[in-house]
Amino acid sequence: MIRKTCSNEIRKRKHLRVRKKISGTPERPRLCVFRSNSHIYAQVIDDLAGTTLVSASTLDKEIKEKIEFGGNIEGATEVGKLVAQRALAQGIETVVFDRGGYLYHGRVAALAAAAREAGLNF
Repeated sequence: MIRKTCSNEIRKRKHLRVRKKISGTPERPRLCVFRSNSHIYAQVIDDLAGTTLVSASTLDKEIKEKIEFGGNIEGATEVGKLVAQRALAQGIETVVFDRGGYLYHGRVAALAAAAREAGLNF
């Protein structure tokens, strides 16, 4: 019997391949992106300590007031700005970008570009 794989299983396999190569350190934590159909989430993670240092998503109060729907490029741009502001406030200037198995296109690319414009280096 041939088993059909869903796109999320394929994404998870791609993400594991990416995670073999990149890891967040205290000096250069990992900016991880997760997107669903209606929202996008970003976290800055120190993998050595196993802690999330900063996070932002379209479910945050500050972003919900600005946009009406979180599953578009506008929402991703706002999340990128907010996660960069919060990271800079904690003294984090340089990160490693983890696209989470997604193509670097659309919402993922918009989040990365907004984070760069707000001052994060990667």
